[in-house]
Amino acid sequence: MGEVIAVYDRAGRPIGAEERSTVYAEGLWHASAGVLVRSPDTERLYVHRRTETKAVFAGMHDCLAGGVVGPDEDPRTAAIRELSEELGIDIPADTDGPLPLASASWDGEWAGKPMRCHLFAYELRYDGPIHHQPEEIADGWWWTDTALRTHLADPAWPFVPDTRVLIPDILN
Repeated sequence: MGEVIAVYDRAGRPIGAEERSTVYAEGLWHASAGVLVRSPDTERLYVHRRTETKAVFAGMHDCLAGGVVGPDEDPRTAAIRELSEELGIDIPADTDGPLPLASASWDGEWAGKPMRCHLFAYELRYDGPIHHQPEEIADGWWWTDTALRTHLADPAWPFVPDTRVLIPDILN
């Protein structure tokens, strides 16, 4: 049996769970949560490139460390889990952790199949070490919002399409 993730309805409510492969094959609504990591002075944000072995959006850039929401998992918990897994940033229990930033829905297509996802973005101010999970993150850099916007202006630059819908709400 493959990895099981939460299934959502079109309105953004969790309604069950299904194997990830089935969710992707059938274009079922699901949810993902990610964290925008900003420097404490908010002048820079962390941008990374996904590995070529990722099942979805392989080799593309992103500014959110995140992933799909699991069964019986709320988006914030998923965001904190993914932040630890992908960037090695652990949130101490006695801190506020990442704060809600934006949400949107993406009803798109990937690899010729529909992909429907509710996106939940959070922000964390951070200036400590970053340790990439080698299976998920190939490389990463601290950029200004302007540098990211410049890259995004090139339609050929590979950036994950679901995060792209959040960009107007998350960049300074």
